[in-house]
Amino acid sequence: MQRPTLLLLHGAMGSPATLAPLTELLSADFNVKTFAFAGHGGREVDLATFTLPHFAEEVLTFLKTHETAPVHVFGYSMGGYAALLAAHHEPAQFASITTLGTKLDWSQESAAAEIRLLDPEKMLAKVPTFVEVLRQRHAPADWAAVVRATASMMTAAGASPPLTAVDFAALQVPVQVLMGDGDLTSERGDASKVLAQHLPQGRYEVLPNTPHPIERVDIADLASRIRGFAVSHA
Repeated sequence: MQRPTLLLLHGAMGSPATLAPLTELLSADFNVKTFAFAGHGGREVDLATFTLPHFAEEVLTFLKTHETAPVHVFGYSMGGYAALLAAHHEPAQFASITTLGTKLDWSQESAAAEIRLLDPEKMLAKVPTFVEVLRQRHAPADWAAVVRATASMMTAAGASPPLTAVDFAALQVPVQVLMGDGDLTSERGDASKVLAQHLPQGRYEVLPNTPHPIERVDIADLASRIRGFAVSHA
């Protein structure tokens, strides 16, 4: 029996490599696929393509190019939003979507809170080890350009949120929204929960002892939740 496809989508300033541990745990049950969004993982950084709407288009293009049936998708952080936005446009492409740490509530205020730390000079001074990770992850592209483009993307999303409560209420795809209890980035939990409750086929769960960085998530537990939700919507 052919394994169902599971597309994994990385987060902002991430790359497919950040999802490798998840791929390893899920590859026995799924035909796991992934790709790097524009401006990530060494791809050219261009503000015109470094937007949530464009990332959603990339998801749809990938599915139409490589798949013939609806697929299961896991999106971490920004990747989850790209999946939801893509499903808003073409829900028939999706069998289910699981998101983790995805900010659903974009506004000018929340965007400003998100980007306050996205300053390359401050990052060099305060988190040089992380900067080196970004440098290697996005080479030959300039890591600082990736950081600035991420801030630009968030500013645009805050000014004009790609998805509204009405859009979430109309989304006819099974969606599992996972949020860590220690995910303190922009105090995202409560507002995202309110929007998640609009989803007709939605499930919202809080993961215990879980911060935002995927490197610090219990990957075995996450894989189990993704697997269970996908299997229940096969």
